Amino acid sequence: MVGQWRWWGRGVAAVAVLAVAGCSVIDEALAPATEDGKPSASATTGAGGGRADEAASTLPGVPSAEQARTDLTGLKVAPHGSMSGYSRSKFPHWASQGESCDTRETVLGRDGTDVERDEKCRAVSGEWVSVYDDEVFTNASDLDIDHMVPLANAWRSGARTWTQEQRKAFANDLTHPQLLAVSASSNRSKGDQGPDQWQPPSKTYWCTYARSWVSVKATYELSVTEAEKDKLGEMLDTCAS
Repeated sequence: MVGQWRWWGRGVAAVAVLAVAGCSVIDEALAPATEDGKPSASATTGAGGGRADEAASTLPGVPSAEQARTDLTGLKVAPHGSMSGYSRSKFPHWASQGESCDTRETVLGRDGTDVERDEKCRAVSGEWVSVYDDEVFTNASDLDIDHMVPLANAWRSGARTWTQEQRKAFANDLTHPQLLAVSASSNRSKGDQGPDQWQPPSKTYWCTYARSWVSVKATYELSVTEAEKDKLGEMLDTCAS
């Protein structure tokens, strides 16, 4: 629990700064908060385009491929734990970020371009590139906010022992590469699956996806399965360096 409290303390401090600063820090513009459901789903594959790389730059805290490979070797390998007791309500989201904005709205503002918002911090216009499938959207309601490491996956790999406040910090983490705006269809296709079961249809995003997934697992001291670790290594091999 020592490591868990260390990252949780940093996360609470970061959320506090954002709450004081409000949405103006990152020009949130934005859409109504939604649940962004994550049902289990079958894997999908496909080819993507180049715009995913351009949109990837908005994701915070993405490590280099070299660092991700180092972090991957240090992750605990273990079978998935039990889903007993799991509920999305045990990961409260979306948290308020000040000035009528919540976490969903903040991510929409960060990941979009030319985003304009109304007095309630809801997106009324803008453009978003869904990095998972390289689709472009101009309506925020077509987007979900994806948890890079799904809440159910986190529960099975260590979050079951966390406090409610720790799980809330994880579900609303704006400091690490845990949250991003993507098409609702790709988010729901992913469901609660790990990278060994589901990969972004846009293969141009595999490198960033693997680097981000490893970073989140390392930051929160979550375990990986053997198959998950192997697939992450394969995806990191797509990185240029």
